[in-house]
Amino acid sequence: MSTQAGTLNQCGGCASSCQHGAQLTRLGIKVRNWDYTIALAGNPNTGKSTIFNQLTGLRQHVGNWAGKTVSRAEGAFNFNDKKFKLVDLPGTYSLLSTSVDEEIARDFILFGKPDVTVIVADATRLERSLHLVLQVLEITSRAVVALNLMDEAGRNGLTIDARELVRELGVPVVPMAARRADGISELLAAIEKVSLNEFPLRARQARYADEELELSIGMLANNLQATFGDLPNARWVALRLLEGDESIINAVRDKTLGTLKTENSLPSMALSEAR
Repeated sequence: MSTQAGTLNQCGGCASSCQHGAQLTRLGIKVRNWDYTIALAGNPNTGKSTIFNQLTGLRQHVGNWAGKTVSRAEGAFNFNDKKFKLVDLPGTYSLLSTSVDEEIARDFILFGKPDVTVIVADATRLERSLHLVLQVLEITSRAVVALNLMDEAGRNGLTIDARELVRELGVPVVPMAARRADGISELLAAIEKVSLNEFPLRARQARYADEELELSIGMLANNLQATFGDLPNARWVALRLLEGDESIINAVRDKTLGTLKTENSLPSMALSEAR
């Protein structure tokens, strides 16, 4: 089947060239035969599933995160002779781990370290969507904002300056109307650029005016890095500790931080192919 994304392939065959294949495998994601792994995040009801279907052409694997009632969908697409694996994360309003959905999304972005995280934002309620966008950018700068429902925003008399958002956020922002497939080609191009390190990423991350607070965050982050080695984002973990995130506190206390949701707690799900 050919689409703007190219001829769609399914997983299988040779070893993956994915940069973080081993950790993704421990998270339950099969990464064989893929060049890049893409996470798809966003609030509920932002058109995230529509974008997933537009990119994968409905050729996808479906199932549950192991031990959870939360569903997971994985799909694939080719673009410019590169193979992309797309993982649809649970729809969530934040990554503060106050629900199972938030914990799954947070752990996948933080510990799975996908090559790109696409964050679907609702152009009609941008202020609400930006809350999640900024939280993701605290974890990773390898992101693309899919500014969906631009057609609805226009009908409601809303105008959004996407270029200004790029300057403010420091990552690509792609205006879209996914139901009409508007913006899909531009989204694919942005994903490719970030995957290949061809976009000058300068993701906006919070820095606090209180110098004593920033000093405390830095000291805690350094201690975490020294204790747990190659922690993906020690500053973000330090912030969660200071905010009282129980799952992170327990992981530090038990010295399991960095191995959250590995093969012992989140093995590969049984997959069935949606046809």
